[in-house]
Amino acid sequence: MHLGQIKWNGATTAAIFNGAAARPIPDYTLLDLIGRAEKENESLPELAARLATRQSVLAEPLIPLQPREVWGCGCTYETSASFRDAEHGSREGFYAHVYKSARPEIFFKGTSRVCVGPGQPIGIRADSKFTAPEPELALVLGARGKILGYTLANDVSAWDIERENPLYLPQSKTYSACCALGPVVVTVDEIVDARALNMTCAIRRGDAEIFAGATPISRLGRSFETLVEYLLRSNPVPAGSVVLTGTGIIVKEDAALAAGDIVTIRIAEIGELSNPAAIV
Repeated sequence: MHLGQIKWNGATTAAIFNGAAARPIPDYTLLDLIGRAEKENESLPELAARLATRQSVLAEPLIPLQPREVWGCGCTYETSASFRDAEHGSREGFYAHVYKSARPEIFFKGTSRVCVGPGQPIGIRADSKFTAPEPELALVLGARGKILGYTLANDVSAWDIERENPLYLPQSKTYSACCALGPVVVTVDEIVDARALNMTCAIRRGDAEIFAGATPISRLGRSFETLVEYLLRSNPVPAGSVVLTGTGIIVKEDAALAAGDIVTIRIAEIGELSNPAAIV
């Protein structure tokens, strides 16, 4: 099932999507719906189908949910670890160590305050000269870390700030409009094997495409379950949290984001997440 949110009767409302059409779920946001499904021990798709209107409307998808917390995972793809070590001038440095070790890198990305949805501007830090998109598959969690579904994410990052010193990671990763999510959440019953998905990313500047990249999710070096298990160690995150699983598409400095650029991330089974960039 494709779940998300629309503007309906003047409010942000959960909806079931079928192409461009959506069946509103009155009086619920998707976060509300997740909470009720957890409380009543009902599957999210079944509850959504039961509460949705029979009538469909044409509506643009908003951010699919306002996540309570967003957590990021780093160096989960070998390409990402190699690039970051190269940027630090170290062939086998601490990024490669994290990629190979049992414990993954997990960091706090933020809350719904820093998140935007399809079509909304993603942020370029005013004090960064190398802000880049990081296209990622994201997990939407229920209670006790149960994976409810998948969406697309853009873990926008000021890489030059982290490159200056890894202790600046929070400033590189967390700031206004640093995370885009959407267009919908596809529930786990519909995507049997998320590792079989393929992701693409493109950056357009005016009429020109200045970057294009792709990766199969199968290159992710850890299982989703491992990432979630480490996240939950001594850290019980609330239902409705989102986990960004890392990027395997590397945007280098010659394609650093500029105001007005359009970043488009796509997985055929989930849809397309497109955002303009703006200085924040």
